[in-house]
Amino acid sequence: MFINNIFFLIKIGYLFQKLYFCRIILLKKYMIYRFRIILDVDTDVFRDIEVESHINLEEFHRIISNSFGFNGEEMASFYKSDEDWNQGEEYSLFDTEGDTPAMAETILESIVDEEQRNLLYIYDFYNMWTFFVELKEVADYEPGTSYPNIILSHGFVPENAPEKQFLAEDFDEFENEFNDFEFDQDEFDEYHGYNSEDYY
Repeated sequence: MFINNIFFLIKIGYLFQKLYFCRIILLKKYMIYRFRIILDVDTDVFRDIEVESHINLEEFHRIISNSFGFNGEEMASFYKSDEDWNQGEEYSLFDTEGDTPAMAETILESIVDEEQRNLLYIYDFYNMWTFFVELKEVADYEPGTSYPNIILSHGFVPENAPEKQFLAEDFDEFENEFNDFEFDQDEFDEYHGYNSEDYY
């Protein structure tokens, strides 16, 4: 009886050891991404957030929007970017035409790594809240930490989004050409075979 109990305890100990090592393997399978996310407004408003690298962009969208006090229900898109914050490939929340990759189908670590660190995030296309998303560090899991984890929250979101101005390339040249354009109704009618007498 005593020997059976010893074997039983050994088996239990072996089982717990296997579970422990399985947990370690699972924890090391994915990394933790530490981001600084800056809202494009006149004052300093940013969040430092830790997330799991294997989440999809739709989850990341919810994390960002919620951390700034938004409900996450408005239209939104991520864009690949560079050190100069140029707008690159788009990943949309709602892709109705299949023209852009959907957030729900795109894993964060598939488009962000130590070489490709920057994203632009646009939330609410009516107000155009714009965020600069920069990967600051790739780290290991910290046992006992729940993710997503907001490390630092600084500043408050203003009541209204700043106005965004669209500046067309070579706008002055376009404006000059438009002002120089002269429309001749008679030439237009003659070219298209129209006769004003037909309408009276």
